[in-house]
Amino acid sequence: MSGVHSSTGAGAYEGFDRDRVDRSGQAEAFDAIGDRYDDAFPHKEGQLAAGAWLAEQLPAGARVLDLGCGTGLPTARQLVDAGHRVTGVDLSAGMLKLARDNVPEADFRRLDIADLEARGLGPFDGAAAFFSLLMLPRAEIPYALRMLHGQLAANGPLALSMVEADVDDFAIPFLGNTIRVSGYLRDDLRRIVSDAGFEILAEDTYAYAPASTDVPPEIQLFLHCRRQP
Repeated sequence: MSGVHSSTGAGAYEGFDRDRVDRSGQAEAFDAIGDRYDDAFPHKEGQLAAGAWLAEQLPAGARVLDLGCGTGLPTARQLVDAGHRVTGVDLSAGMLKLARDNVPEADFRRLDIADLEARGLGPFDGAAAFFSLLMLPRAEIPYALRMLHGQLAANGPLALSMVEADVDDFAIPFLGNTIRVSGYLRDDLRRIVSDAGFEILAEDTYAYAPASTDVPPEIQLFLHCRRQP
C-alpha cells in the first residue's frame, strides 16, 4: 500500500493519527510482483472455502466488498460467479489492472482502506478481507475493523483471514520485494475482531507455503464472522 490519505477525521477512524501511517513501498511491491503473485500462490483452499461460505450467506445479487482484492482471483471471480455484485478495492494499480482483466464484471477502485468510509461506497451486504489487514500496522487494525463494521448492513457476513504471527509492521522479503506485515496470535485476533463488533461463527486453520520458496509454512487463520448491531 502506498501513502494515499484523506483529510477526514470523522467516522471509524476518528482519533487515529493518520500521519503516523507509512504505506510507502507497499503498493509498489505488489505492482512489481504482478501476475507472479497468483503463480506463487496456486493453492488457495482456505480462501476458496471462506469465499464459498460468504457467497452462501448472502441474498441473491448482493453487494459485496472485496477489501484488498489483489488480482481478483479467486475471491472476486468466485463471488461474481455466485451472482453477486462485487466492489474490489486495492492500492496497487498493477493488481487492479489484473483484476479488471480477470473479473471485468466487477467494479474495482484504487483506494486506501482508511479512505473507504469517506468515499461513501457502502453499505454492503457482506465483505471479504483476505490478508488485507495484515498490510496495516497493528495500531490501525482495530480502526479498520470498526470501519468495516460500519460499512456492512445489519447482520452482514464478513470473511476474514490473517497469518498467525506475533509481529507489528515487520519487514519481510516477498517474491523478490520487501513488504511490511502485521499479525496476531489467534486468541488476540479473536479478541480484536470481537471488540470491533463482530460475532465469530467459525474458524479454519491452514498451514501454507508459497510455491517455489524455501520459507517454512505459515499458519493462515480464516474467521467466519457476522456483524453485530
